[in-house]
Amino acid sequence: MTAPPHTAHPDGPGRGLPDTQQGMRRRNLARVMHTVSAEGPLSRAAVASRIGLTRAAVSTLVDELVRAGLLEELGPERPGRVGRPGSALAVSANGPAGIGAEVGVDHLAVCAVDLRGRVRARAVRHGSHRGRPARAVVDRLGDLVRQLTGAAREQGLWPAGLAVAVPGLVARDARTVVRAPNLDWHDADLGELLAVDMPLTVDNEANFGALAELWLGAGTPRDFLHVSAEIGIGAAVMMDGRLLRGTRGFAGELGHIPVRPDGPECACGGRGCLEQYAGEEAVLRAAGLEPGEDRVGVLARRAAEDDEDVRRALADAGTALGIALTGAVNLLDPERVVLGGALAQLAPWLLPSLRDELARRTAGPACPVSVSGLGSQGPLLGAAHSVVRQVLDDPAAAAEAQGNGNGNGKAGG
Repeated sequence: MTAPPHTAHPDGPGRGLPDTQQGMRRRNLARVMHTVSAEGPLSRAAVASRIGLTRAAVSTLVDELVRAGLLEELGPERPGRVGRPGSALAVSANGPAGIGAEVGVDHLAVCAVDLRGRVRARAVRHGSHRGRPARAVVDRLGDLVRQLTGAAREQGLWPAGLAVAVPGLVARDARTVVRAPNLDWHDADLGELLAVDMPLTVDNEANFGALAELWLGAGTPRDFLHVSAEIGIGAAVMMDGRLLRGTRGFAGELGHIPVRPDGPECACGGRGCLEQYAGEEAVLRAAGLEPGEDRVGVLARRAAEDDEDVRRALADAGTALGIALTGAVNLLDPERVVLGGALAQLAPWLLPSLRDELARRTAGPACPVSVSGLGSQGPLLGAAHSVVRQVLDDPAAAAEAQGNGNGNGKAGG
């Protein structure tokens, strides 16, 4: 899958770097990287014009980035331009890659994305993780990551970092899974459990799905509510291009909002949670189907074949989603609700009742609801692209890591 160019971070490239001469240099390196990533191929003169630096200053920065393997020269610019042609610059096809991983209840997935946004390698391993110790699951993930990074290295890439999407609450240290009810994980420190030689970031799968939608989605606004589902249901709130994380980093637990307080008990300890009506397994139960592999595919096929029980179960799930989303929409007033993950594939049968419920209950005009084109790949792609953006935001740090042997030692947050 080829992704569109990365867009600059809302705070601008090189955010958070110190206000020193060295910090200014690193910010300017980031500005060059973001400009070439978003608009390249470009000549040095074109880069200088766009970021407001002299050609000499940009040439020095470009030379540094080329030596570090972050930019490459493609040869003379295409004809038709006025003046002496310059050498066209592009972000490197080889060099740093973002490694994204996803831990699901019944699968593990890993992919490598290069600086141009292309998925260069992907690996998936199926198997139930429900009730398995976190260490056993993370060991399997580590094996898959090493397999994937080996394949990436054969293509001339080196891992700039690893980002892991998980279906649970993640502490602000970006490495500890505080609670993942559907995995039965509690206070699992992936920084300790996952033995990989690269920087590590862990986040909720819905957050990474929302970031993927922001960066890769077609026409996605900067204010939206992203909802995704597998067995559980998660949400992420994007405000002005930033994730709303909450005090402890736990914002977005839409799946555990009660839609019927006297409903069935949930794995979180509550009753009548949205997950009990709109999660994959809940819909299968309501349709009279047994859980198995490719649950969403089975539901979509049966619905497309006019199975009345499946269609009724999906319509009821859409109603439950609409009830839960109404509270979030009334509270936050997002520009749009985006359905991702499994919900994207089931949207044709969920949307009518969901939209009806939103229109009936929302205080103002009904909030538009759209379907993510990324589908179930959103969290994995968001994780990998988050690492790529770290390289674009601070290319000097990426170059230093490669010069030091790409971050030898145990992964940390």
